[in-house]
Amino acid sequence: MNRHPQNMTNWAERVDLAAAFRWTARLNMHEGVANHISLAINDDGTRFLMNPNQMHFSRIKASDLITVDANDPETLAGPDAPDPTAWGLHGGIHRLVPHARCAMHVHSIFATVLASLKDSHLPPIDQNCCTFFNRYVIDEGYGGLAFEEESARCAAQFTDPKKKVMIMGNHGVLVIGANAAETFNRLYYFERACETYIRALQTGMELRVLPGEVAEKTAQELESYPEQDVRHLAELKAILDDEGSDYAN
Repeated sequence: MNRHPQNMTNWAERVDLAAAFRWTARLNMHEGVANHISLAINDDGTRFLMNPNQMHFSRIKASDLITVDANDPETLAGPDAPDPTAWGLHGGIHRLVPHARCAMHVHSIFATVLASLKDSHLPPIDQNCCTFFNRYVIDEGYGGLAFEEESARCAAQFTDPKKKVMIMGNHGVLVIGANAAETFNRLYYFERACETYIRALQTGMELRVLPGEVAEKTAQELESYPEQDVRHLAELKAILDDEGSDYAN
């Protein structure tokens, strides 16, 4: 475990990403061999690590991750070329949204159900939902697969640095953050919040929606809660290590 191949750079970041891939699959937030996670490794964010083309999340190891240059279209012609939609969406995000150091795009069930509703807002009906109060954008202009034109349109909506979740209408969810731990933690809790909301709607009962001032106060308290994201990922890696997983190879 944590075997560091010689000449492999950004090893700690690779291990964190590999753990995020494994747990995304374990929680059934992946979709076949589609969906992508990326992490910037240079100052302006245009070089980034991401999963190889159409490799299942549950098999990805730290050494499997490929390096992509968002400014080099020839990347798509190389032997380790990423999926074209991954190049489009993640290349556009890392090129145009510098504060998006990490980007996780999945079609997780409950987030995608929310994205399929005519009104895709997430009301603050519990603590997890409060986490995202006024902290997401809703993309209502889905135009097909996430090639470069579509990704530029999506990236242009991340103008408010406070908003780090995009509910991609008719598509899925895109979560950004400063590193793998922060972004995975945000993805995890967003899917949990969506599940609570969708299941609450299924009861057909009236929702107990919190006042905006309470939701905002709760969101701020959660944002300043010490090291929850780092400890969350550390515990997941510890479980993988205990199980003898090869994710860190």
